[in-house]
Amino acid sequence: MKAIKEGLIFSLFVNTFLICPQFVTGQNKSVLLMNGYAHLGNGKVIENSVIGIKDGKIVMVADARVIKLNPKGFDTVINLSGKQVYPGIIAPNSTIGLVEMEAVRASNDIEEVGSINPNVRSQDAYNADSKIIPTIRSNGILIAQVCPRKGLLPGTSSIFELDGWNWEDALLKGDDGVQLNFPHLPIEKMQVDPPVLAEKKVLYEKELQNLKKFFLDAKAYKEVENQEEKNLRFEAMKGVFDGSRKLFIHVDYAKDIITAISFIKELGIKSPVIVGAKDAWLVMGLLKENNLPVMLGRVHDLPLRPDDDTDMPFKLPSILQKAGILFCLQNEGDMEVMNSRNLPFLAGTAEAYGLTKEEALTAITLSPAQILGIADKVGSLETGKEATLFVSNGDALEMKSNQVALVYIRGKQIDLNNEQKDLYEKYKKKYGLK
Repeated sequence: MKAIKEGLIFSLFVNTFLICPQFVTGQNKSVLLMNGYAHLGNGKVIENSVIGIKDGKIVMVADARVIKLNPKGFDTVINLSGKQVYPGIIAPNSTIGLVEMEAVRASNDIEEVGSINPNVRSQDAYNADSKIIPTIRSNGILIAQVCPRKGLLPGTSSIFELDGWNWEDALLKGDDGVQLNFPHLPIEKMQVDPPVLAEKKVLYEKELQNLKKFFLDAKAYKEVENQEEKNLRFEAMKGVFDGSRKLFIHVDYAKDIITAISFIKELGIKSPVIVGAKDAWLVMGLLKENNLPVMLGRVHDLPLRPDDDTDMPFKLPSILQKAGILFCLQNEGDMEVMNSRNLPFLAGTAEAYGLTKEEALTAITLSPAQILGIADKVGSLETGKEATLFVSNGDALEMKSNQVALVYIRGKQIDLNNEQKDLYEKYKKKYGLK
């Protein structure tokens, strides 16, 4: 029996080592990345860079041509000549780790019963073992804001590094903000019967009043210092009023954006963020006047209205950039978990329609970090920040050239294998392909 037990323990150790090498080896070693073309994420580039990593932090970012350097101070030196270095891409407003197969209800954990549930926490449902996560990392997406969906107040989001044994290991910032699906004013269309439209307007007004009442009650609850009985929904809202949590307001149409801005001003919301905002180009003055950051809806989408410019979703990032509005890109929509890997290519489309390459990169790195309140840790290649970055053989924003060769999350080198790559190699070998 003793021999059998020892054999089982040894087998478990070997299998764990083979499956999860990124958690076992080489995590405390210092690394020097030399001669790469570094895109810093803040608009700057270094053509011949040297980046030093120690204890999970970036300790050096410099031009290798103008400094004196002793590589002996690092355990590992990697020559990146001909390759490009980027800060880890951030996927805001995602359901990564909450959805495995959209067609299988048991694998979806994005919503709770009821419409008003700000106390529902995505961090408690996050699945660090999702098979989708390694496929997303393969394109350079290394951080994600994970959000619940559906209902007026579906819950509270959290921010994760896409690496870890469990949600506690992966958690970068817990309970960063409350998600609000703002009521949508019915659009008057000729094909809608007047009685149906009138009924929808009544429901809209009722929903808006109920939402306002809840916020007023939550604000009054916050003012009472010693509560005799805890209300979990109101407890979750406290941070929205004192600014310790953001309020992410999902809204698209111009009229609804204007109503939402009046709503947050009336209630004294400290840190609001507009999410979606497909009509942002119609209310740019209002957004800038109120200093509202925007998480733009999916760039690869149809225009909001039949008479809008066909390329409006593509050029909207450039319009906001020229207006001086802080914005980032996100990928909410159909099949969004699997499509999260395409986030760098959304930035590539925005580049083709007006942004510079570095502005497009900033829209998926430093800008989301600033909006999410984590720019002191990630979002750009700067000394003192966490060493969360990746190396690509080509332009990371181009679908044909983005070939991620090396990934570090908080200084740990990450295994880039995933189930899809394994299947590719398996069937390539079966059919004798090269």
